[in-house]
Amino acid sequence: MKTYTIGSLPGDGIGPEVAAEGLKVLQAIADIDGFGYDIVDYPYSGEHYIKTKELVPDSIIEEWKTLDAVFLGAIGHPDVEPGLVERSVILGLRFGLDLYINLRPIKLYAEHLCPLKDKTPDDINFVVVRENTEGLYSQIGGIVKKDMTDEVATVVGVYTGNGVDRAIRYSFELAERRRQARGEGQSAKLMLVDKANAIRPHDIWTRRFAKIGKEFPEIEQDHAYVDACCMWMVKNPEWFDVVVTTNLFGDIITDLGAMIQGGMGIAASGNIHPGKHGMFEPIHGSAPKYAGQNVANPLGAIAAIGMLLDFVDEKKSSERVESAIEALLSSGRIPSVDARSGLSTTEIGDMVVGSIREQAS
Repeated sequence: MKTYTIGSLPGDGIGPEVAAEGLKVLQAIADIDGFGYDIVDYPYSGEHYIKTKELVPDSIIEEWKTLDAVFLGAIGHPDVEPGLVERSVILGLRFGLDLYINLRPIKLYAEHLCPLKDKTPDDINFVVVRENTEGLYSQIGGIVKKDMTDEVATVVGVYTGNGVDRAIRYSFELAERRRQARGEGQSAKLMLVDKANAIRPHDIWTRRFAKIGKEFPEIEQDHAYVDACCMWMVKNPEWFDVVVTTNLFGDIITDLGAMIQGGMGIAASGNIHPGKHGMFEPIHGSAPKYAGQNVANPLGAIAAIGMLLDFVDEKKSSERVESAIEALLSSGRIPSVDARSGLSTTEIGDMVVGSIREQAS
């Protein structure tokens, strides 16, 4: 029996509650599909920092490199400097493990969840590939004369040929896999999103996209500036298939994508170094006002477990998660993906487990 070692960081706020439901689903699927796993718990969070003043040490980042995957609940505490622990944990993972791809599926499971008029699940099913280690998140810059009248803040966006190429190449390969999965005669499209008309260094993306694209003649290639991309995601989401973009733009447009698929409660994210390392998380944040109430919707965390299973090549298990989520949302048994669904966190986790077992029987 194959056994995986998975790091678990439940985190802050609703993180521990939703993470527990994700792990509940993982246990059910492991029982059905016959694989094993060991969970290694890590305490790093805002709460842990308040108690110990400890951030993630380098030795733990080295330890994370030995795991098959990491599962994160949510990080962020209202009594800790904004971003302090998030940078330590999330950027520690991204940069320490070189998780250069941020993968965000944007899929509408049920029409009633979508805020856009007359859009159905057939219209919203695409993936955003966000370059995850460069751009304005490179942590190059600082503040001079803080709080003085002539205060200066600088930040430098960094784009390297290697960083751009590997994100673009991964995106073309993903588009090709989607094309092949659709069957003979079907197409797939990859859209590059940048702002090269106003930010001329973004031309590195435009040029290298065109060059790599010559290796993938079967993939339709498109381009949009980020402002137009946001407009079209609202007006014509059916135009999108696979999108590749910069770190900052990807951060923004994927939250817009979460809204058109029903809300932050359903959105999951994979931070991956293909073939090596991966961290998976819901993207809704720690939502401290809902902590401890057993009302947070755990579907984002459960979807993140599905992505984790796909990453470790348990494809059938990953499909079980998606099928269960789709069945429960499309039927209306789970009427919404927010904290106002009328269902508790644990009830929704139990419903997903029940749906998985029912479909497997």
